[in-house]
Amino acid sequence: MAFSKKNPDPISDKARALNSEIAALEAEIKKLDSQIARTPEPKFRSTAAPSGETISRHIEKAAPAPKPSEPVFEEVNRAKLAARDQSESPEIFNELGVRKYDLPALFNRVRNHFRGPTTSNPRLVNYLAAGGVQGLRPLRYEKRVARNRFFALVIVVGAVLLGLFLMLKH
Repeated sequence: MAFSKKNPDPISDKARALNSEIAALEAEIKKLDSQIARTPEPKFRSTAAPSGETISRHIEKAAPAPKPSEPVFEEVNRAKLAARDQSESPEIFNELGVRKYDLPALFNRVRNHFRGPTTSNPRLVNYLAAGGVQGLRPLRYEKRVARNRFFALVIVVGAVLLGLFLMLKH
């Protein structure tokens, strides 16, 4: 009957095919190794391990190194450099060619430094903040825990400073 016949396992079939390929490759390796072992070659002892076995090496003629005739220079795209120089307005440089101190740019750099990078996936941030991903605590819970830790630390440091002040007062 067709029901009593066992279906062949595709994994075991693939394993048998791979084992036969491995055996064929091993036989080819042995054949090539025996051909290499027949050719007479000088034997050198390894310098890394003086008591090690001998290592046979092929002696090959070194190809002569090509003589450099001229130095190699890379291409410079002058159009890009000119466009970059034109994009910087001349008002940001003083008469000596030194960049002026730009207070609004400094303020923007400091503000951007404290702001942090923008997110690349805002939907994921919304899921994490709302607790929509199972297994993760909502971000508002984590913020609350961090805020409570900060308040506790401020109270402890304040109490220590108050105690030191009172001790020094007496």
